[in-house]
Amino acid sequence: MNFNFKGEKLFFTADTHFNHANIIKFCNRPFKSVEQMNETLITNWNSVISEDDIVFHLGDFCLGGAAEWTKLLDRLNGKIYLILGNHDLKNFRQGFIQRFEHVALQMFITVDKQKMYLSHYPFLCFEGGYNDVWQLFGHVHTRKNNTGIDAERLQYLYPTQYDVGVDNNDFKPVSFEEVKVIIDRQVEQQK
Repeated sequence: MNFNFKGEKLFFTADTHFNHANIIKFCNRPFKSVEQMNETLITNWNSVISEDDIVFHLGDFCLGGAAEWTKLLDRLNGKIYLILGNHDLKNFRQGFIQRFEHVALQMFITVDKQKMYLSHYPFLCFEGGYNDVWQLFGHVHTRKNNTGIDAERLQYLYPTQYDVGVDNNDFKPVSFEEVKVIIDRQVEQQK
């Protein structure tokens, strides 16, 4: 199935980990409680996403069952496509899946003629990875000045790959246009 989108009104994010208290310590997130984290992430999301925007969430959305997922989805703007992450898989049969526009383990999409591969995990080998396909991912909880425990492995990423996770993007979704600027800059720096 080929998914084609226009770049305007299109956003990406990953690793919100709503309701996950341990992620605050694990990723050194600047929150005192899971409630503060949840509220900040919801506020940041809704400050950039309107009701008719499209959001690709690249995994690790939330901990908890259908009630927790539904409560959060009721508060978030946009039409959400979910790429399942490792924390999402155990909740797959909880009854909230119909709340998403589409749910998949990975997706190939085209945005304004730009081919993109979306996955929860960064890959060094993926279809088109040597050419003009961008890969957006999450999972590694990159920080702008500290790439954490995966720093050594992430040095091998292509300049056409980018971590759209909240830890790497001021705890909010990033637009297609923002991703384009970042990837163009990464490609230019590698020349």
